[in-house]
Amino acid sequence: MPTRTHSHGVHGSAGADITRSPPKPFPGSMRIAPAVNIVALANFRPKYSTARVGVRLTYHLYGTAPLPVVIVQGGISATRHLVTSPCSDTPGWWDDIVGMHRAIDLNTYRVLSMDYLTDFQCRDEGYVAISTEDQADALTAVLDVVGIERVHAFVGASYGAMVGLAFAALHPRRLTRLIAISGADRPHPMATAFRSIQRDIIRKGLDSDAPREHLALARALGLVTYSSHQDFEARFSESPRYLDGQWSFQVAKYLRDKARRFASRVTPQAYLRLSESLDLHQVDPARIRVPVTLVAVHPDQVVPMEQMRALARMLGTYGRLIEFESCYGHDAFLKEPRRLSPLLCTALTDENCKHEHIC
Repeated sequence: MPTRTHSHGVHGSAGADITRSPPKPFPGSMRIAPAVNIVALANFRPKYSTARVGVRLTYHLYGTAPLPVVIVQGGISATRHLVTSPCSDTPGWWDDIVGMHRAIDLNTYRVLSMDYLTDFQCRDEGYVAISTEDQADALTAVLDVVGIERVHAFVGASYGAMVGLAFAALHPRRLTRLIAISGADRPHPMATAFRSIQRDIIRKGLDSDAPREHLALARALGLVTYSSHQDFEARFSESPRYLDGQWSFQVAKYLRDKARRFASRVTPQAYLRLSESLDLHQVDPARIRVPVTLVAVHPDQVVPMEQMRALARMLGTYGRLIEFESCYGHDAFLKEPRRLSPLLCTALTDENCKHEHIC
């Protein structure tokens, strides 16, 4: 297997100054991660910077050694909290997929998940954009610190799939296989158009005295793109109601309430950085030399099926494509655990690279 050299700097045990929190024990047979693990790197070089910067990486490592490791990363709103844990009040965002006797089984694998980089500690430069390559390098630095040379798989969904593709291109020796769900080698122009409007809304909010309200409005716009016409038609059939001097629409209330909850826990600056990172993402499929399972959903307004088919063709013998239809659109990876679980179980063990179509 050909090697790929990485030109963006030296990280982790390869030369960065590292400090980390003391390791914490796993709480018994639950095999759930400790409350927090932190890696501080003083010598990290981002793709879009000429200087080395400081970064603080927060991650969870679920499961027990010496089980093989699977990296799991989700969309830009996802955190390291994959599994609901007695150590934390934060619910797991992928409880239906990761856990004991789940598709990514903690009896079989350890699972590593990291909070995404959203800022750099940089004195000499102003604004520095964050790339998917930076996220991949950060994960590699975490692997160095915890002493993991090679992972069994990288399972990424949405932005996590983009990070996984960057990881595969930059660090092929550290990865056995990649499973990329609803994420391609580059953003689709229509998705970039929506996100550009979102970022304009957020920037206007930062210039005002209501940044969280503007973030909520931008998030509401994003929520529309994550689903499908069929889903909204099935869920929001209630007739408009005239309340307090104005018409109220069921779908508008849903978007408003969900977006406000999101804006209460995410900063506008972090959302801006990760949204921009999605649109800066570009990976050359020719650089990927590990087996890749692509999972594509129809319809998907963010990553259309044709884009995933094109990526599968460019990956050649290294890629296979699994397709299925879901009214949940881009959010199917969160809402279709029964359909996704058998696909993941197979992809985590199967070495064959051939195209599949699952209806």
